Amino acid sequence: MAAKEKTLADAFYETLKDVYYAERQSVKALKKSAKAAESADLRQAFETHAEESATQVERLQQVFEMIGKSARAKTCEAMQGLTAEMEEDLEDFAGSPAADAVLVGCAQAVEHYEIARYGTLKTWATQLGYKDAAKLLDQTLQEEKRTDELLTKIALTINVEGTAAAA
Repeated sequence: MAAKEKTLADAFYETLKDVYYAERQSVKALKKSAKAAESADLRQAFETHAEESATQVERLQQVFEMIGKSARAKTCEAMQGLTAEMEEDLEDFAGSPAADAVLVGCAQAVEHYEIARYGTLKTWATQLGYKDAAKLLDQTLQEEKRTDELLTKIALTINVEGTAAAA
């Protein structure tokens, strides 16, 4: 018996499960990053985005419902790699003038991954006729982009401070 041919709907569902896992891991990583951050602005950004990410998890659950599938996570190798790298960097740079800059770099790697995934999911949802799901995914996509922009602004001050401390 031949295997069922995979469709865009299958790809959408598999990617949704991947992002669901990634977003749940992101909440944990953001909380850990907030505790490690020295900069008050960075700590606040992480705390705020952790709350936002918890809401994004709820949105993903709504998307699963909209497509008639159960909300299930599939291990996201990319997120596991990004969080493992963050753990290593936290250990290597803890207490150094560059610690917050490194945290921002790790957080932006996660944001860029999420931006790529949510952009893809939004496009596919639109193509599949999942209009309401596309709106929810776009809402999250815009939040991820705003967080990335905020981290860039914070990085400019942290990187200057870290550079000055090293001079």
